[in-house]
Amino acid sequence: MTGLDLTRAGLLAGALLASVPAAGLAAQPTHETGIVFTAQSGETADAFRGEFQVPENRADPDSRMITISYVRFPATGDTSGPPIVYLAGGPGGSGSGTAQGRRFPLFMAMRQHGDVIAFDQRGTGQSQRPPRCISRQASDDSVRVTDADLVASQRAALHECLAFWQGEGVDVLGYTTRESVADLSDLRAYLGAEQMSLWGISYGSHLALAALNDIPEQIDRVIIASAEGLDQTVKLPARTDAFVARLQDAVNTQPAAAALYPDIAGLMRRVHAQLEAEPILMEVPQQDGTNLPFLLQRHHMQQFASGLIADPTNAGLMLALYAGVERGDTQVPIALLQYFWQPGETISMNAMPTAMDLASGIDPDRLALVARQAQTSLLGAYLNFPMPQLAGAVPGLDLGSDFRRGPGGDTPLLLLTGTLDGRTYPQSQREAVAGLSAVTQVVVVNAGHNLFMTTPEVGDAMHAFMRGEPVASGQIVIDLPDFLANPFER
Repeated sequence: MTGLDLTRAGLLAGALLASVPAAGLAAQPTHETGIVFTAQSGETADAFRGEFQVPENRADPDSRMITISYVRFPATGDTSGPPIVYLAGGPGGSGSGTAQGRRFPLFMAMRQHGDVIAFDQRGTGQSQRPPRCISRQASDDSVRVTDADLVASQRAALHECLAFWQGEGVDVLGYTTRESVADLSDLRAYLGAEQMSLWGISYGSHLALAALNDIPEQIDRVIIASAEGLDQTVKLPARTDAFVARLQDAVNTQPAAAALYPDIAGLMRRVHAQLEAEPILMEVPQQDGTNLPFLLQRHHMQQFASGLIADPTNAGLMLALYAGVERGDTQVPIALLQYFWQPGETISMNAMPTAMDLASGIDPDRLALVARQAQTSLLGAYLNFPMPQLAGAVPGLDLGSDFRRGPGGDTPLLLLTGTLDGRTYPQSQREAVAGLSAVTQVVVVNAGHNLFMTTPEVGDAMHAFMRGEPVASGQIVIDLPDFLANPFER
């Protein structure tokens, strides 16, 4: 179950609420269902679930129709502005799924400004989703593979999956950010609202920026965090190295951690070189009591690090991972593999995130720059894997350079930026909104990629912005985590 349980109480609440027009909307949208929305914490809220139909590919006059779903939390304030549409990250994240998690209190608090819409983008959450493709591409995890081998496997898997999705009647060319923008426009119309506000993070900010390009007149104001610009699907490897330098500065503020990790970049490079010369054959315990061999290679470390650098709360684990491997202790990589690794698993793909990233794409000049920087950078080209490795692999899918042009205009926008965000970097975030003239940026010092719930001050800034008031400060400072913390420590 997803927390959208139609209990008898939910039906009763829906019946009562349905008799009152939605605050901030011209009228109650038709065909909504009253529900009791249950968060993972056990907290509940009366809400509505709605669905509408859109073409899977608007460029195809014969396109099939697909279902788009959302959950609407009615406004609670005395005066209500346009509906606030939450755009999840990923791509592939679910708005309704996000509302169930740690951000549930923020969804509830945002209702003081208008109806809050937990929007499930096409192919996600409760919206119609293409079936997951499980390819035949597998590798022997006990033998050495090269970067080229990994790319070849990904390309072969994508080729299989394209044929699979075609056989299932899925038009992959419809899974683009531009189509999702059109879905937002249809959502606004379905809600009967003249305008909407957008609230997103990471890929959700990418979608919001695309909407500012395509439908600016329909948008009242925008809040984005951890911004990913329209030409930033693939991040610059050199900026990942600059992030590691900022992480070092943060570690240096904790004497014990600084003594243990005086040169993070040097540690990472040494371990990568060590594994490139001689990978480590490990025995990974399984639930049935057996051990399976796994050859730990340089690219595994780069992939582990790519997943761990998003937030500083995971930095201690990453540092312990590298330090342990350097001294021959494989406890941490084995623990990670026990959590993430499925022995013998073949490459599988979901149509929405795969196609969205390929469609947003990368221009040739930036691709060449990424390739040059990847040759010497700490994580190579693995931060975005399998992009840009699959760039251009689906004819007709890339949206082109015009799509990747950053938006302009004077729509009010609040940008929340973490200084220790290891996925979307402060300099890149500033560049993503450079064409907009009404940007308020709040820098959250020591925060990472997922910053909404790091401090109540973030919510205070959001509320002030939504009320049209000046944001109290352009900088919020939060405490650093303990960089010696390691959840897998014996």
